[in-house]
Amino acid sequence: MAPSIPTSKDDLPSPQDLKNKLPSPSDLKPDIQQAKATVASQLRDLVAGGVGGICAVVVGHPFDLVKVRMQTAERGVYSSALDVARKAIAREGLGRGLYAGVSAPLVGVTPMFMVSFWGYGVGKSLVESFSTVPCTSNGVPQYSLGQLATAGFFSAIPMTLITAPFERVKVLLQIQGQKQLKPGEKPKYSGGLDVVRQLYKEGGVRSVFRGSAMTLARDGPGSAAYFASYEYVKRSLTPKDANGNATGQLSLPAVIVAGGAAGVAMWIPVFPIDTVKSRLQSAEGRPTISGTIKGVYRSGGFKAFFPGFGPALARAVPANAATFLGVELAHKGMNSLLGS
Repeated sequence: MAPSIPTSKDDLPSPQDLKNKLPSPSDLKPDIQQAKATVASQLRDLVAGGVGGICAVVVGHPFDLVKVRMQTAERGVYSSALDVARKAIAREGLGRGLYAGVSAPLVGVTPMFMVSFWGYGVGKSLVESFSTVPCTSNGVPQYSLGQLATAGFFSAIPMTLITAPFERVKVLLQIQGQKQLKPGEKPKYSGGLDVVRQLYKEGGVRSVFRGSAMTLARDGPGSAAYFASYEYVKRSLTPKDANGNATGQLSLPAVIVAGGAAGVAMWIPVFPIDTVKSRLQSAEGRPTISGTIKGVYRSGGFKAFFPGFGPALARAVPANAATFLGVELAHKGMNSLLGS
């Protein structure tokens, strides 16, 4: 039955009645505290992710440069990963040769990893709201692998908005170093901002964000495997008390091993997608995904989808070990300074 509509002043509720229906400050206090704790946790995830991202770039960029150049070069240009590094150093010097295009990931990697680890934290909160997460006797949540993978996949969705354009810039700067310049000839791009300016001039926002679909196709399952593998290995190696519960102590060897394992687990299932993404983002004109896939296959069959696979795995171990080490140490530092 529908509620009756007041027809006179006497039918309206009194101020006291309205006041009694409103929650008191003491009723709201737990919700306010929970909201503050949630915001504080998300801010810490942002900061820790940024620290981890910087560590990843410093350690992993030379490996990534070798991988991208092997993925995008014509067949026969390089004989091996070491050949890529040797030619890069001979042509551009040690620092510039191995760190070509590093400005884009250094500028972009901080927000990218910040958003990734923030998204992972939000993903875990969503998992908790839609499913049951058991806790140990000392209150440590024990997410299942499926729950961790779901949270990891979610983290890739907001991250793609940052990852796609920055990787487009990074790839173009990295492959630019492959071209042998004529005397007096200048490189097409002078830096990351110049790449963005020229891409926007050539094709607008769509050109800057080319490869976004393939980026999400790579990072969705990749992040699912990444975070689930890290948490599983770290949980297995972290010290436990007499009851088998995690003590909460930070085990640096466990973090390093788990981070390296997570990097390998991320790349193995998605590397062919990354190859297509790199080709798509570096090609001239207006390439399509299907056309790029056909072109890669024509150039060497299934094997053509795995150029630079060795450098990618070689990078994955130290770079991701450094990432998670930076993240965990950042969290530990914030907990010491601000309290847990």
